[in-house]
Amino acid sequence: MSTASAETTAQLPPAAGRVFFQPGGGCAGSGPLQRDEPVPKKQGKVTVKYDRKELRKRLILEEWIIEQLSDLYDCEEEEMPEVEIDIDDLLEVNGEDERAVKLQESLSECFKPTDEFVRELLGRIRGMRKLSAPQKKSF
Repeated sequence: MSTASAETTAQLPPAAGRVFFQPGGGCAGSGPLQRDEPVPKKQGKVTVKYDRKELRKRLILEEWIIEQLSDLYDCEEEEMPEVEIDIDDLLEVNGEDERAVKLQESLSECFKPTDEFVRELLGRIRGMRKLSAPQKKSF
């Protein structure tokens, strides 16, 4: 490299994120060179392990809840008033009576009787576990 080209290179501002080609390199096999960029480090893969059986149970239960609420409110899911039934919140409550009260509060705007729905839902969540945060595995 001659001193003239070294001086020219020294006078240029740092090229953050720019691509430079080697002079006289031609096209065959000499791709772009990244200047002033560190070689990217490979990141470890992170996967999340879920309990698929528990997730499947939860999905089936949520679909059943939506179907029952559609019947209770006599409308499709899109037209249904906002009703929040959080299964994990119900599982945190200790007694069946407290769970029933919590459900009845969520269904307070429903004009149809909700006792059968509440009883059936409490029976379905019996024995279920609260979904914990997913376990992360690093490779």
